[in-house]
This record gives sequence, C-alpha cells and structure tokens, in this order.
Amino acid sequence: MRKEISRYLRILIPLAILFYLVPIITVLFVACGILDIARHHRVTRDLAKQYFFRNGLPTWLLSPFNLFLDLISSRNKYVYRLEDFPSGHRAEIERVLKTFDDNRDEIISDIKKQMAGKKRGMLFYKWYDKNVNEDVPAFNEDYTYIKTIGVSVFNQKESTSLHFGPLRLTLWVLYNLTAFKSDNVFIEVDGKIHYWHDDPLFIFDDTLQHRSINEEDRERYCVFVDVLRPSRFTSLQNLIMKGIQLIFIKFNGIFYKNWTFLK
Repeated sequence: MRKEISRYLRILIPLAILFYLVPIITVLFVACGILDIARHHRVTRDLAKQYFFRNGLPTWLLSPFNLFLDLISSRNKYVYRLEDFPSGHRAEIERVLKTFDDNRDEIISDIKKQMAGKKRGMLFYKWYDKNVNEDVPAFNEDYTYIKTIGVSVFNQKESTSLHFGPLRLTLWVLYNLTAFKSDNVFIEVDGKIHYWHDDPLFIFDDTLQHRSINEEDRERYCVFVDVLRPSRFTSLQNLIMKGIQLIFIKFNGIFYKNWTFLK
C-alpha cells in the first residue's frame, strides 16, 4: 500500500504544482490524456491506473503529440486488415513479409542460437528508418512507409504484462513465424484476443493497451514492422520520423528494458 501511495504522489504532486503555475496548460494536458484513454472499448479503474500512474505514463506524456498525429492521419481503425491500407503501404508490407517467408528458416535458426538462457529476445534490421543489421539485404532497402523491421522471440512460458506503446505515428504489423495450433499463444488488444493460429498476421494501433502471451513449451517468433499510418501528409510524417530517429535511436533500451537485444 505504501508503495502504491508513493507512486500516486510522484504524479499528483508535480501535477498540482503545474496546475498552480500554468493551470490552462495543465488542464489541457489532462484533457488530452482523458481523450487518449477514452479510445479504449471500455475504460476501467485498472486501465486508468495503468495509463496515468504506471506503464502508460509515457503514452500520456505524449498524448498531445499523438492527438496531433491523429489529425494529420486517416481515421484510426485501431485494428487493421491488409486491405485497409492504400496500395503503396500494402505493397511494402507484402514485400517485407514475403522476404521473411523466404528467409524464415535461416532467421529462426540464427535467433535460436542466441536465445539460450534468455527470456525474451529482440532483433532489429531497421529501427525508425535507420538500418542496424545487414544480414538480410532486402530489409536495408529504402522504404517510403515502413520504418522499423524486426523479430521478437519469447522463450517457453514467457509473456508480457498489459502495456501501451508510446507513439501513434505508425501502426504495428505483427506476423507470427511459428503460428502453431494453440489457444495458449495469442495477443490481446483492448480486451480482445487474437489467436495466431487463426491468422498469423495482425495489425493494430499499439498505443492501445495490449499484451502478448506464450504459455506453451516452445518458442514464439513474431515479425514486427512499424508502418506509417495512412495519411495525406506522408512527407510531414517522414520529417517527424527523422526527428524521432535522432532521439529514440539512443534510448531504445528504455522501451525494451525487459528484452535482450540480439545481433
């Protein structure tokens, strides 16, 4: 209980000080957070606690920026099908996923060698438009819409807790490379469950609360791709991406502190 109270005070005291000093800005900031969390299908007390006081705090801090990104992007569907994308986006996504299909065995084999004794692994080929791994040359091509390409792996009986992604500039394209028949391996987004054996492809807005579950005695390998949201302002989106790259390329460990980075 003491730890819980301390967590609340670390947020509420600075917020009270800001309200005293700059009340209009503080009220607008809180309003942005409320608008942001209201996108969820059902807002519960636990969801609000997670968003405002726990691991959703970075998403709340970025909520004014994320709401601006909503304004310059097409209507957010939250969960997408491939056919929901314009032809340019779809062509790049299909090309990257085919490359993974063509190199599936080699990629999994290389990752498997590095996973001994590790719970979760993360391998990046491209990180916010910057090439960081040259093992698969096709992933180092210049893309207009795709900005991050990687693979995440969960070892046996390994899962994430409910959490929020920080930014809404992109959508998350997930493609399970080992979609075996099991209801114990799935992703849950905004209270809804997607089983990988139903469809290995799943695309969603990762600023919604979500978690990934692997309760099987085998590894789960999943492609993740950040693709720009459909918009009439692609040039502006790419300009924003350049700024994000300069900041986040040095601090990716903050967002993946529970993961082991693979090479």
